[in-house]
Order: sequence, then structure tokens, then C-alpha cells
Amino acid sequence: QVQLVESGGGLVQPGGSLRLACTASGFTFSSYAMSWYRQAPGKERELVAAINPFGSNTNYAYADSVKGRFTISRDNAKNTVYLQMNSLKPEDTAVYSCCARPPYLTHCSSWGQGTQVTVSS
Repeated sequence: QVQLVESGGGLVQPGGSLRLACTASGFTFSSYAMSWYRQAPGKERELVAAINPFGSNTNYAYADSVKGRFTISRDNAKNTVYLQMNSLKPEDTAVYSCCARPPYLTHCSSWGQGTQVTVSS
């Protein structure tokens, strides 16, 4: 059974940092591309960051709004993908979800339940 479980969300002041984690089970994690998405109230879900499954030639993708502030990484030994979020802004407030994309698909096949991130003073 495929399962993605996010953790690390919470309330943080503007300028602060959080690190989200998404732990996977039920599939060959190292073979899947992993992504973080977010959805704010009244807005469409948007891609925040993505990382491909390879080690030495890892490729990354980031939304323009988070470049230079967020970093995606993965630990294949722990079946976990991380999102380090620095210099947080109120507009980063959203539910953050991770998803897994197998090599034979162009879209995510599995999603986590999401974790709330609130940036407010």
C-alpha cells in the first residue's frame, strides 16, 4: 500500500524557517520523482519544488516565487523527501503536500494528506 506522510508544518513568523518532511512507503522510493505542491485558500494548487530520482545527476525545479528561499532534497535510504523553507513570507501560507511520480508517468500517482504552513506575526 502506497503511503506518503508529511510532517513539519506549523505556525511561523515572517522571516522564519520550517523544514517539511514526507516519508514514503509501499513503493520503490528511489525510482520515483518527488514533488511538493501547495494550495492556499481560494487558490489553485501550485508546484513548489520537484526532484528527480537520480543521485549523482539530481535535477531540481522550483517555482519562481520560492527560488533562493526553498530547497528540496531527498534521502533515499530513509525514503524521505524534504522541503527546507527559509525567509518565509505570509504568502507562503498554504497546505503543503508531497506527491510521487513513477518513471512511466508524467503526473503524480500518489499524494500525501498535506500539512498546514501558516506564516503570520
